[in-house]
Amino acid sequence: MQAASETFTKPDPAVKPGDLAVVVGAGVSGVAAARLLHRMGARVRLLDRSRERIPADFAAWAAGEGVEIVCGEHAPEHFAGARLVVPSPGVAAAVIRKFLPAEDAPDIMAETELAWRQLSGEPVIGVTGTSGKTTTTSLCSAMLREQGLRVFTGGNIGTPLSEYVLSGERADVVVLELSSFQLQTCSLLRPRVAILLNISENHLDFHKDMEEYVSAKMRLFANQTAEDVAILQEGMDDLAHRYGLAARIEHYAVTERFPDMQLMGPHNRANAEAAWLACREFGVSEEAAARAVAAFTPLEHRLEKVAEIGGVLYVNDSKCTTVEALRVALASFERPVILLAGGKFKGGNLPGLCPLLKKHARCVALFGASRERFEPAWRDTVPVTWDQTLEKALRRVAGLDGRPALAREGDVVLLAPACSSYDQYPNYLRRGEDFKRIVRETLA
Repeated sequence: MQAASETFTKPDPAVKPGDLAVVVGAGVSGVAAARLLHRMGARVRLLDRSRERIPADFAAWAAGEGVEIVCGEHAPEHFAGARLVVPSPGVAAAVIRKFLPAEDAPDIMAETELAWRQLSGEPVIGVTGTSGKTTTTSLCSAMLREQGLRVFTGGNIGTPLSEYVLSGERADVVVLELSSFQLQTCSLLRPRVAILLNISENHLDFHKDMEEYVSAKMRLFANQTAEDVAILQEGMDDLAHRYGLAARIEHYAVTERFPDMQLMGPHNRANAEAAWLACREFGVSEEAAARAVAAFTPLEHRLEKVAEIGGVLYVNDSKCTTVEALRVALASFERPVILLAGGKFKGGNLPGLCPLLKKHARCVALFGASRERFEPAWRDTVPVTWDQTLEKALRRVAGLDGRPALAREGDVVLLAPACSSYDQYPNYLRRGEDFKRIVRETLA
């Protein structure tokens, strides 16, 4: 593995001691950014609309360290004199700019970039894409560890990079899952290896259009040079040319390189291939990668087998929040599928799924919001029902509501909503947990 220090130049740290830095949002990344900025010597002000969202331990620490916490609606005076603004990943930069002065406005920077600038030359594998990010990120980490390397895994996968910097630990490789929200406000981030899995319509309730969404994803490659590696799905050369990728490009596709795999679906064979191409840049042997893949178990809420009851397999893919992710999920099964879908729709071509539904699905059991989008798009292709809640839909599927069961022996009941959960659940995790609870407590 090439030593990072051979080509590493410490980037601008973004703030100097005494500078005012404003952090927007008291989630895990905001709290970690505030702590890191304080250690860097900045004056820190954290903003959150709700006092209830401020973690008690952080509030106590902030009071003792002189870190200011301001709750309530944001106002221009909260940003006055700031050198830097670090937004929560869910807060669009355009929203923050409304509060900033027209002249001498502070930089807006993702927590990931802030922390990356504090690294000591550790090489980074960055993983982005509309779907498959978490699995591929986790596969990369598993392969690297199987080779005996020290690894930090974080970013959008759960642990902010700032926490790694604050820990004082030193990894051989840093593996980061990166969302469009994070990448949009990264300017200097330069991964040694960058993986783009796929791009399809997503987060159009956040980004103003598809062009902005794609541009945010492609920022992952913006600062790479010929010394770095860009790993793209086959067929993405036009995109690489349009954004002027300078890195050496490697292509990945579905292969049979790792036949001993617990993960379901051809997309996961492709994810494993992308991870392998990334990890071999750090000396990981194909044998070590194969052992890691064979031992890798499906992640929770991602095509997770929950139970088989009366010959019917129940599968939790609550992480499926997009139309493209639903396409992948449906193609993962040879058995007939009873599809559970619905929630807060984020955009995508629902009629375009009709050929796949006709091939794989016997019926669709909708629940929650967006019935008005799904039903007209699909009802002429497959039978479609609707219930107000996930539990009512599952009871209908299992025949516990007094009507004949929709599911038959040999079927798969697949929770793959193709929507966010925000109509009825705070996140996809709670939705998936509720699905598992209903299956195990009500249907078993």
